[in-house]
Amino acid sequence: MSMDKLELAKFAIAGNEAAFVQLMEKYEHPLYRVAYSYMRNEHDAVEAMQELTYRSYRHIRSIKEPLYIQTWLTRILINICHDMLRKQKREIPSALIVDQCTDHHVDQRSEQNTEIELLDTLSNLNDEQRELIVMKYIEDRTNIDIAESLNIPEGTVKSRLHYALRKLRLLFKEEGI
Repeated sequence: MSMDKLELAKFAIAGNEAAFVQLMEKYEHPLYRVAYSYMRNEHDAVEAMQELTYRSYRHIRSIKEPLYIQTWLTRILINICHDMLRKQKREIPSALIVDQCTDHHVDQRSEQNTEIELLDTLSNLNDEQRELIVMKYIEDRTNIDIAESLNIPEGTVKSRLHYALRKLRLLFKEEGI
């Protein structure tokens, strides 16, 4: 973490609203990628980010170690996404109804469709595996950083990533991606 982000985190934890806003702006893109990887659409990802901003602002003074603020924000965001996904499962998605009534052509697939297929495949992993993949490949974090934030040995991170990637490869083969 750069000194700039660390200082912002300290000021935000102390109650400085401007520092909190700047901190959220600095982490906006990696956090949005996490939200999008879980929610798989822009509207829900933005909604998750808004909820993250609200919750983190309310509870920022509870952070004991400013160095791990990104991990703290990511954990809150993942919990928000899980809550939203559970709520969505209870509702009948109108998009599903529209999709059933619309004729799709396979030859008109775009990069966005491929990305959605990848995210769908990612959703077949268990929470622990998905979290590791998100931290490593979406947030672009090092194994050491992941190990510290999850409080597990680096070797365990490597092993779990290995098995998660192996499972993803199998899923990709099954789905023809």
